[in-house]
Amino acid sequence: MVLEADEVRARPDQDVIAEGNARFQRGPMQISADRMTYEQASDLAHATGKVRVTRDGNVYSGPELQLKVERFEGFFLRPTYFFSRTQAGGSAERLDFLGDQLTVATGATYTSCRVDDTDGSTPAWILSTDRVKLDFANNEGIAQGAVLRFYGVPILAAPVLSFPLSDDRKSGWLPPSIDIDNKSGLQVAVPYYWNIAPNRDATLTPAIVSKRGAALDTEFRYLEPGHEGRVDLNLLPNDRQAGITRSAFNLEQEGVLLGNTRYSTNVMRVSDDDYWKDLPRGINSLTPRLLLGDARVASDFGLWTTYARVERWQVLQDVDSPLATPYDRLPQVGVRTWQPLIGGLEFGMEAEANRFVNPEGHRVGIAPDDTVANPRPVGSRLHVLGSLAWPFGTPGWTLTPKVLVNAASYRLDAPMADGRDRFHRVIPTFSLDSAWVLERDTQLFGRPARQTMEPRLFYTKTPYREQNDLPNFDSAEKDFNFDSIYTENSFSGVDRVSDAHQLTAGVTTRMLDSGDGSELLRLGLAQRYLFEDQRITPDKQPISQSVSDLLLTGSSGLLKHWRFDAAVQYSPEQHQTVRSILGVRYAPGPYRTINTNYRFNRNDSVTGLPSEQFEVGWQWPLYGRPGQSSDRGGRCTGAWYSVGRMSYNVSERRLTDSVVGFEYDAGCWIGRVIAKRLSTSQQEATTQLGFELELIGLSRLGTNPLKVLKDNIPGYRLLRDDSVAPAASPTTP
Repeated sequence: MVLEADEVRARPDQDVIAEGNARFQRGPMQISADRMTYEQASDLAHATGKVRVTRDGNVYSGPELQLKVERFEGFFLRPTYFFSRTQAGGSAERLDFLGDQLTVATGATYTSCRVDDTDGSTPAWILSTDRVKLDFANNEGIAQGAVLRFYGVPILAAPVLSFPLSDDRKSGWLPPSIDIDNKSGLQVAVPYYWNIAPNRDATLTPAIVSKRGAALDTEFRYLEPGHEGRVDLNLLPNDRQAGITRSAFNLEQEGVLLGNTRYSTNVMRVSDDDYWKDLPRGINSLTPRLLLGDARVASDFGLWTTYARVERWQVLQDVDSPLATPYDRLPQVGVRTWQPLIGGLEFGMEAEANRFVNPEGHRVGIAPDDTVANPRPVGSRLHVLGSLAWPFGTPGWTLTPKVLVNAASYRLDAPMADGRDRFHRVIPTFSLDSAWVLERDTQLFGRPARQTMEPRLFYTKTPYREQNDLPNFDSAEKDFNFDSIYTENSFSGVDRVSDAHQLTAGVTTRMLDSGDGSELLRLGLAQRYLFEDQRITPDKQPISQSVSDLLLTGSSGLLKHWRFDAAVQYSPEQHQTVRSILGVRYAPGPYRTINTNYRFNRNDSVTGLPSEQFEVGWQWPLYGRPGQSSDRGGRCTGAWYSVGRMSYNVSERRLTDSVVGFEYDAGCWIGRVIAKRLSTSQQEATTQLGFELELIGLSRLGTNPLKVLKDNIPGYRLLRDDSVAPAASPTTP
């Protein structure tokens, strides 16, 4: 215990009186005041005149304090307080300390807005209560007569309000959310969070949808010693517009079984084909029309892995835009390994058995009165993929000869057009990969730099084997780019292996900053030379030209704040560009970023027609000083930001998926308004409008658009860090 003051008078074993700049410290607590007395027998401290108490970063100030120090029991008259964790505080008529873990405040207020008391101004937002009980042991605050006002207007009130006192979870109501879209109208939801156990919780969200009726969304999460997962169920019992019950179900679970055996399950299902258009919030998938049902198990035995899997798809078809469907795998069973051998050899192998069937929703013609089943072959396949490589070299160059084998055996449920229902084939491949990395010190515009020259030659020889009449369960053409041009097979999957007698030649040069190693410039080109015609192609038309399209790539970060990227595919046969992607990013500082991208494809894989698309994304301040939203008096002056991403299809002359919004940072609160447009066809789109009021240090009210902004705007930066502005806290009225 430490006591300091301008004047100290003491009676041994009785009391101490300190006057003038008195300071008392015991453990993590410190008290300062104009005058202070301490009675040793009762352990009672009494302070008057500019009393200030600091404890665990929290600060209390007021005219008078009486406290039993060891038991932390007493009262504080007319105090003001500031909590370091939330960067917010308020005032009260009286604080009663009922122990180290219990405090009661009478006539209390709470806000993160600082005001100048001399001009009588009020905070932009303030939570006022008749009485607040803060129970730190149970992580619970209970407020009676709570009213939340925003610029003097009551926006939330409850006779009793419960809230957590830390980041720990607590059962209770979460702030309401409000959404608007052209398909469902106004949607108001009030989530309830249920902290079932330390390793289990659930969120129940009743909602009213103006155009459709009442809905209920549920989420259940669990974390067991060997398992974890999540179950979501969205239910709309009677959709007034569709006249049916709508639902969405999602299950994600993974864990460990016996020993080192792992398993995972991922199932997503919806009630009808139009769910993805009408209720897109219920589908958490990158492919909203292809919903996966997947269960797998795998076990490791040294360098060998055995696995089994069941994969089923739900295909959401549309009359205007029928969707190609993948096969279901019922089941998929296999074993794979990769391991080094003597002499630097590397051996890889995969053996797998699959049963392929058409998924639910697979159709060819989709018309109101006519649905035709597609006679795609279904059946079983057993395949073995093997490779043996011998990489060797030095840090400056490598040479890797490799031998590969693709063997497959098919058994179909119904015979093909030629009458056969069983097929076998074995296709070998030889490749030789040679790469160099050459370096030299140089200068780039007077700037010390290191230049690399990285040539690469990749030779492939695969004999021709007739495959066009064989079933194709999982193969598709690879995208032609700088990665795929250095692979042995131009197809993904197993069922198609391109015949090849070809050499790929390419070179890349990079300029690196000599100081920090950052990449200043990159230029590259690559081209494939065919010594023989390629007869196994996606369209079954042989490729007879001796050289492939030329790939060019470039990127630059040489100019401060700027980044340029470009990729071009040029056809020497047509003497014109086939595809190109150009991108520019300008980011001069925090909250300032603009991204533009231009994509051109002369022969779109879906429509077969040329396609052009222009995209721009941004986060940019419109008014005010970014990151500084308060004047010297503490009043909010505000800063406006514009955020968005817009995609324009030049060929179709229409906007496709777009997000546009505004953010206003007032220092102690942030407002967001976001509009999102999702194209569901060339004629239809879903437009959503969301808004949010974030009260710094308290909670968020409305729709949370932050995930939309982070997913759609490259370089987007939060106006407040999550550690300063915690996620919405549960409150229980």
